Amino acid sequence: MQFLSNVIFIALLGGAIFWFTKNVGRIRRNILLGRDVDRSKNAAGRRANMFRVAFGQSKMQARPIAGFLHFIIYISFIIINIEVLEIVIDGIFGSHRFFSHYLGNAYNFVISFFEILAVATIVTVVIFWWRRNVSKLERFHKEEMKGWPFKDANIILYIEVALMLALLNMNAVEENFASSEHSFIVSHSISPLWSGLSENSLQLLERFFWWIHIAGILAFLNYLPFSKHFHIILAFPNTYYANLEAKGRFTNNASVTREVKLMMDPTADPFAAPAPNANEPLEKFGAKDAMDLSWVNLLNAYTCTECGRCTSECPANLTGKKLSPRKIMMDTRDRIDEIGKNIETNIEFKDDGKTLLGDYISPEELWACTSCNACVQACPVDIDPLNIIMQLRNFATMEESSAPVELNAMMTNVENNGAPWPLSQMDRANWINE
Repeated sequence: MQFLSNVIFIALLGGAIFWFTKNVGRIRRNILLGRDVDRSKNAAGRRANMFRVAFGQSKMQARPIAGFLHFIIYISFIIINIEVLEIVIDGIFGSHRFFSHYLGNAYNFVISFFEILAVATIVTVVIFWWRRNVSKLERFHKEEMKGWPFKDANIILYIEVALMLALLNMNAVEENFASSEHSFIVSHSISPLWSGLSENSLQLLERFFWWIHIAGILAFLNYLPFSKHFHIILAFPNTYYANLEAKGRFTNNASVTREVKLMMDPTADPFAAPAPNANEPLEKFGAKDAMDLSWVNLLNAYTCTECGRCTSECPANLTGKKLSPRKIMMDTRDRIDEIGKNIETNIEFKDDGKTLLGDYISPEELWACTSCNACVQACPVDIDPLNIIMQLRNFATMEESSAPVELNAMMTNVENNGAPWPLSQMDRANWINE
């Protein structure tokens, strides 16, 4: 019987790891569909940023209450995984509480600490559920959060409570064994709930909670790639590869920069520039679809926690504009997912008549942005919605000439008059005379 249990567990574990690896590979492939961008410089600064923002949760503390509650779940997730390691070892080799043989009396203290974290997690999850479903914080009920995004957040909360309750009840049932050598601080208080059962029933019930706990963890693992909660993994590479430049520094288009320098250099020979190669595709300005974005932009999209801090800080959104930085990231993720499925079906991407700009993100959203960087500053995992917005704007302006009328007029004035005002250079200072 024990041998069969071990075989079933190994098969379950192997299958869970296989499917998780496959789905992570799918996401990795989708991310790498983006343009290449070099984020290898300043490795020391990148490591420091990752430890400060991802490990240290530094930006979460901008809102202290939510930050503290999130920190409890974060610490519980990291530390309780040690207990999961023990369960995996027991499941593979048929042992029971493997670490207890090495930790001795300290084992009861360690598991008791895990149980305290489990209770803290349950309390925190209940508070989060209340904020989302009863208090109904506005940022959790924006238009883009209707349907699956809202359900996804609740599903994770229910799973976390179920896993913690299974752990506590597993320990509580075992304490009623005649041969039990362990007593833990939280499960000891609830063990009387199971005290009236026979020894055989207790052993079956303990195994039931054991299987619920570990099977739930493996199911949760495979749910992550389809959920916003995949950020618990991607937050670390995302903060490592984040843009470390000053927030107000925009990236210039290299082709435009070359042309401007050529125009401003009186000694330059415009005919000395190499002729374009007919075999090479013309360079595209900005981005129209998800594959035109960089892989860092797509990594941002998959890392998005959908917490809404960016949207709640966005001045355009606060004044009733259609723009929501969170929606920009969710739309980008949805589009690259759709492109990935297209490639899986057709081996290569077949034009489906859709693009990120237009079908997912409207011009109204793009031009509502003030480029203030509030969304970038607010994001707890260093996601940059503004960079995507600027690339889409770049395409709309330079490839489609579809900028707003006011902006086109300003650019015409800059081209003709060297300033955004409709005044010639000779008349520019006339206001002084008035």
